[in-house]
Amino acid sequence: MTNTPPPAHLPEVRFDFTGRRVLVTGGGKGIGREITTFLVGCGAEVVVISRSAADLEELAAETGCRTLTADLASAEEAERAATEAGEIDLLVNNAGIAVLQPFLETSTDAFDRTMAVNVRASMIVAQVVARGLIRRGVPGAIVNVSSQSSVVGLPDHAAYCASKGALDQLTRVMAIELGPHGIRTNAVNPTVVLTPMGQRAWSDPVKSGPMLARTPLGRFAQPLDVAQAVAYLLSDGAAMINGATLFVDGGFLAS
Repeated sequence: MTNTPPPAHLPEVRFDFTGRRVLVTGGGKGIGREITTFLVGCGAEVVVISRSAADLEELAAETGCRTLTADLASAEEAERAATEAGEIDLLVNNAGIAVLQPFLETSTDAFDRTMAVNVRASMIVAQVVARGLIRRGVPGAIVNVSSQSSVVGLPDHAAYCASKGALDQLTRVMAIELGPHGIRTNAVNPTVVLTPMGQRAWSDPVKSGPMLARTPLGRFAQPLDVAQAVAYLLSDGAAMINGATLFVDGGFLAS
């Protein structure tokens, strides 16, 4: 099976987030950038947190979003940025890192930083946003951007796989505890996503071939595939979906 190209123009579903304030972490590049651009196009007022001031400056010029610079590996920075974002209706915990090391060579520093960014920061930012929603007495929705590697082991991804498995479990607990307040929490779990970094990492057919061979749709995901899935879970159309892990994987896990 070869990497089947996506349609020339992926079908773009429209949502209406007019009047809603959305916080997106890690929105400076890649998937987060696509999510930000898509949500702005749907009428949302978006606040983006990223550690790269240059990426944020470019994104703000393109989309008109509000930006905050923070290193989410720091618990203090995560809480500060989430607080400075102000009143938020919808949250996308997208920030994440991947430090690829064989299991026997995985360093404690790499493991700790991966867990800090991919899991702890998601918890802290969501705590700030959820407390604000509860205080205001309004419903909301949270989407944690996870990965299919939360349930599938990958070589050299010990810290990353562990962090995404933890994020899925955090999502379930959040759904149980925040649901009674009218706050839904779900996860989106993509396969390989062809961001510029993803294209470089998976351009070798020797590496990509086996994974594509297990993917019935015959291709990896485009950033828009993920952005639209996130938007759906944020939308009122997903009003009864809570605690779910939505795999955007072309059928990989079904094969």
